Amino acid sequence: MNILVTGAGGFIGHHLVKRLKKEGNSVVGADCKYPEFEKTQADIFFNVDLRSKNETESIFQSCDLFDEIYSLASNMGGMGFIENYKAVIMRDNALISINTLEAARKYKSRRLFFSSSACVYNTDFQKTTNNSLLSEDMACPAMPEDGYGWEKLYTELMCKHFQEDFGIDTRVARYHNVYGPLGVWFAGREKAPAAICRKVILAEIDGEIEIWGDGNQTRSFMYIEDCLEGTLKIMRGNYSDPINLGSDRLISINDLVDLASSYENKKLKKIHIPGPIGVLGRNCNNDLIKKKFGWAPSFPLEKGLKETYFWIKKQIEKLKNNGKPVVVSSYLPDY
Repeated sequence: MNILVTGAGGFIGHHLVKRLKKEGNSVVGADCKYPEFEKTQADIFFNVDLRSKNETESIFQSCDLFDEIYSLASNMGGMGFIENYKAVIMRDNALISINTLEAARKYKSRRLFFSSSACVYNTDFQKTTNNSLLSEDMACPAMPEDGYGWEKLYTELMCKHFQEDFGIDTRVARYHNVYGPLGVWFAGREKAPAAICRKVILAEIDGEIEIWGDGNQTRSFMYIEDCLEGTLKIMRGNYSDPINLGSDRLISINDLVDLASSYENKKLKKIHIPGPIGVLGRNCNNDLIKKKFGWAPSFPLEKGLKETYFWIKKQIEKLKNNGKPVVVSSYLPDY
């Protein structure tokens, strides 16, 4: 198949390109940046700004018809980024999604996958740490995560109506906190698992670690290999409504710190500081995806986080060996 992956310079997109190439597909990657930690395996890589209609269309003009498009490109990061750059996130991601969908329609692509987020769910259902599982029907009435969640929910509806009005098959998965090696782990863009692993690695054996909030906030986390397997099943299946893709194992941030600390037997004192924490509790209901696709996550958190932890440790050692500092300041976006 001839396949386009937007966001191919990012964490999930880069892994997906590798998986699709392993299947024997012809893969085109597109992003405003190249993968940071490995060379891309894409047959062609377009270094373009997908916020630009013309640059987005240039990909389709230069390639044969796409059998599959994986629309993963977005301007986003961890909770610190999401909380502080709402206008940038909504503006950039809406432009990227509109341009990608419109080019797919115009150039008659066969099917498009959109990576949505658990942030679309009504925040009224996420006000306790012992959170009930979020099922697909709990996105409406709408009250998603401010900024990022609204943009994702809007694009879900665009996918639905592009399918109804223009006949392009669309698939939507609501990702729940994907993590693993080859992801950003410092400089303000990183998600909680990577940030915690970095902090634990840099801490002394009996040192301290800073945590935003009281650490009792809860989430579920999905390893990258599970994400890829679920994504391909959804893309190539017959179910077109938004569907959850994540783990249904709930864990607090405090317990996630303890798990990361266990890999090198560190006993760290938790220092709780003010900072953005998002909703108090969020977990993934997998009933629908089990029913429709027989999918369930296969990587235990202990195994996946350990792989991530020691990959990040290697990156830190490389920086130290090259005399470079680990920069952990907040990321300021290019407006």
